[in-house]
Amino acid sequence: MTKTKQAPEAVTVDRRGAAARNDRRQSGDRRQAAAPVAVERRQIARREKVNRRRQIDPTTCEREYTDLEIEFMQAMDNYKRKNGRMFPTCSEILEVIRDLGYVKAQVVELETVAAAE
Repeated sequence: MTKTKQAPEAVTVDRRGAAARNDRRQSGDRRQAAAPVAVERRQIARREKVNRRRQIDPTTCEREYTDLEIEFMQAMDNYKRKNGRMFPTCSEILEVIRDLGYVKAQVVELETVAAAE
């Protein structure tokens, strides 16, 4: 008596089978019914965007900034937005300062100013 070995049948597992039968995405759109709404929550007119001063350091928020400081902070913020740089390098900061019109004073000019005071 010889036993012959039979090859096992290939088993296919379809995990998506049961889920596909109960898939919500295949059902109709439930928003098609035009049911009345008790309270309208949508705003018709858009609110005006408030220009926030994001560049203010939260640890010094009680401090009043001078006009020059605010101008510099806005210039830095514009540079960061335009160039997609969250943390500009020192050379990029110097570029912003130069774009604002600042130049390095010569040593002779500084001595003259100090002597006049």
